[in-house]
Amino acid sequence: MQAALHIAITAAREAGKTISRNLERVDSLSIHAKKKNDFVSEIDHQAKREIISIIRRAYPDHSILAEESGHSHGKQDTSEYQWIIDPLDGTTNYLHGFPHHCVSIALRHRQRLEAGVIFDPLRGELFCASRGNGATLNDRKIRVAALSRLEDTLLGTGLPFREGQDVDAYLATLRALILHTSGIRRAGSAALDLAYVAAGRLDGFWEFGLNIWDIAAGCLIIQEAGGLVGDPAGGHTHLETGDIVAANPKLFRLMLDSIHRAQKGCNQT
Repeated sequence: MQAALHIAITAAREAGKTISRNLERVDSLSIHAKKKNDFVSEIDHQAKREIISIIRRAYPDHSILAEESGHSHGKQDTSEYQWIIDPLDGTTNYLHGFPHHCVSIALRHRQRLEAGVIFDPLRGELFCASRGNGATLNDRKIRVAALSRLEDTLLGTGLPFREGQDVDAYLATLRALILHTSGIRRAGSAALDLAYVAAGRLDGFWEFGLNIWDIAAGCLIIQEAGGLVGDPAGGHTHLETGDIVAANPKLFRLMLDSIHRAQKGCNQT
């Protein structure tokens, strides 16, 4: 999968150039609200087109699942290979000049993630992984943090922002974890937050209701950096449900315990 990883890197860097080049003109961008608090800009679409063009030239028969466009049609739908793309994760941040956004690209084969790239064009940071080959940040190996106590941790999360999300259930988990950690951060790009878990900058992460393109690349990068990723019940439905918990193996179990108790208490009230 190294060849595919190099294609993903090339595509992410090209998309990153477009994103950075247009930072100074965000006030004039064409912006569309897909749903309440969920925006897409012309830069999302332009970056997506660049990524897909690069992948198509190298792998014309592969399927592509991209934010804003969904599955490709035709013969690509029968492919065992699927690219999962978020051309600009953190669009709201980008439109407000808040410096936390990225490009996320993953490849899975027969439903198993094989390669993942997350690129932060502002900092020039490239997080990569291919199955069985570990994870890197700018070509240097990275590992998840080695902490074993929740009390010492800095966790990342994402607040509910779409209509229909269960805010009370989320707040219960936030309350449970915020009382037993060193701090919680909500930066607004789940993909980049997951990359930070892989690099040990965050000790863990949890969020509910994400899309597969938000988390696919980050999941593999964390796993290749020695971490665990799953759903709040400890299962493996996170790519389908978008409900995700990620940390090193010890903290992963402690976070699951806290989230489970919080959700149980919320359901009983």
